Amino acid sequence: MTLTEQDIRQWDQALQQATPRKLLEEAFSRFDNIAISFSGAEDVVLIDLAVRLRPDVRVFTLDTGRLHAETYRFLDQVRERYKVDIEVMFPQAEAVQKLVTEKGLFSFYRDTHHECCGIRKVEPLKRKLATLDAWITGQRKDQSPTRTDIPLVQLDTGLAAPGRQLVKFNPLANWSSGRVWDYIRGNELPYNSLHERGFVSIGCEPCTRPVLPNQHEREGRWWWEEATQKECGLHAVNIHD
Repeated sequence: MTLTEQDIRQWDQALQQATPRKLLEEAFSRFDNIAISFSGAEDVVLIDLAVRLRPDVRVFTLDTGRLHAETYRFLDQVRERYKVDIEVMFPQAEAVQKLVTEKGLFSFYRDTHHECCGIRKVEPLKRKLATLDAWITGQRKDQSPTRTDIPLVQLDTGLAAPGRQLVKFNPLANWSSGRVWDYIRGNELPYNSLHERGFVSIGCEPCTRPVLPNQHEREGRWWWEEATQKECGLHAVNIHD
């Protein structure tokens, strides 16, 4: 099934009032070869909704080799709670070894985070997405300046493999952080224990820190860089020149 940009725009507009559950229903009805990208933070909401619709939903996550111990424990909690297999994608060892040998373990503080993220996150993600027709993310419009315009459905032209079409669903795009956490608490979902220590947006350990009251959640990510560049490449279509 090949969709045009116009098809996607019309579909996105038709779904603007849809709940995340309804959007997931649409996604699963249109695509069999689809998976949820689980970052180990609030994406547990997606899994909680998805398993009610498709108990055998496919889920994958990226292990950069630099995650917090709490994140690894959380992944196992989700596995056990929902009885889902979480496929873990790892970076290419040779590329990591070359980067660390040539530039050390903390080159991102000098050279920006993009090279490290490209090796540890983007390449493994592209490798996984090359096997899929569609993927589901937990992006929200209120997360950062680069995400204010994200649609519910889009063509992922930034990460699609050559010659393949890739559709991306963002079921939580119109939800606020408060609404996500109301759902988590109201349904007693598991969550990363780092949230109890002031971490809001959680990524790799060297590039994530707690935020202070009234700080935006993405201020805890790559805090040494410009706010409009705080994407690691997983959502490359969000960044416009």
